[in-house]
Amino acid sequence: MNIPVFKPLIDKKTISAAVKSLNVGWLGMGKSVDEFEKKIKSICDLSQKYVVAVNTGYSAIHTALMLMQIKKNDEVITPAFNNIADLQSILSVGGKIVFADIDKSLCLDPLKLEKLITKRTKAIIVCDYGMNLANHDEIIRIAKKYKLRVLHDAAHSFGSIFKKKKIGSFSDITMFSFDPVKTITCIDGGAIIVSTKKERDLAQKIRLMGMGQPSSVMYKNKRAWTYDVEVHGYRYHLANIHAAIGVSQIEDFGKIKSTRVKTVKFYNKNIVDHVFLVKPVLGKGIVPFIYFLRIKNNLREKFMEYMSKNKIDTGIHWQPANKFKLFQKLKNSHLIETNKVAKEIVTIPLHSNMQLRDQKKIVKIINNFFKYL
Repeated sequence: MNIPVFKPLIDKKTISAAVKSLNVGWLGMGKSVDEFEKKIKSICDLSQKYVVAVNTGYSAIHTALMLMQIKKNDEVITPAFNNIADLQSILSVGGKIVFADIDKSLCLDPLKLEKLITKRTKAIIVCDYGMNLANHDEIIRIAKKYKLRVLHDAAHSFGSIFKKKKIGSFSDITMFSFDPVKTITCIDGGAIIVSTKKERDLAQKIRLMGMGQPSSVMYKNKRAWTYDVEVHGYRYHLANIHAAIGVSQIEDFGKIKSTRVKTVKFYNKNIVDHVFLVKPVLGKGIVPFIYFLRIKNNLREKFMEYMSKNKIDTGIHWQPANKFKLFQKLKNSHLIETNKVAKEIVTIPLHSNMQLRDQKKIVKIINNFFKYL
């Protein structure tokens, strides 16, 4: 069996939480969702913020753009080096995508951002990547200058710290993803972090098909049989069983963080230094999501084939969106760093509580590949 790129930490505690949730018999949105939102608020230092849990990361992004009132032909600037969910969400609200380039951090380049702003620009989506955080201070400064809203896609950075502030605590709107491969998982799930009760209340209605059922009722494993439908909404609410799994994962977050950091440090120390290889830098306070390498000199495909022959899976995070057929007509000639990185990036296995024998095997195979180059 190959060593997979992703493997969630599913222990007896998580399994027990799922079983307990099933035994309660309330399978919709209920008490566990309330508990999950409170756990997120606590671990991310969100005392001045509001948390709304939803069923996927995509749902979180889409809902956030609706909260921002992005409408037809409004321009939203975001990196082309990005997950497709951000881009499809912009299209879903009728917005126009404006591709931005990245810098050495593989996150949105603030030095190039200002040149993309027009009278039609309404928002910026900024993504953290792997174990890298964007230059949020500078991006926020530019957004305030032009009175733009910022959606912080923190799917990769749950639990991390940016300049002594927890991710989610300082941004305009933040989204988290808890899908099967994220640092913590709900099987699938997401969350939106907002700053006002007004946006919290609207997000709660959007996630429940626009229904004005009070969450205070539903969080008691009850259903309100009379309600009004006040806004356009979607079936984006989180199920109790998924939330229960998320709660158990957050309770194990210390272990998840420490073991992932330990593995990254082992990789960085023991993977060979080579002119054709760039390793990531693990910053202070970072909870790493993926471990990525940059393989230069057009050697990536050979590297991936060699790893596969030795029963080690690899991945590519991400393909540049400007290369997809749907987006090829968008302006993309300025995406110099994006196109460069896209040819080099490769992801190797990183799991919570990863076995040392697997780490040693991976390092050995990588070093053997570069030994005779």
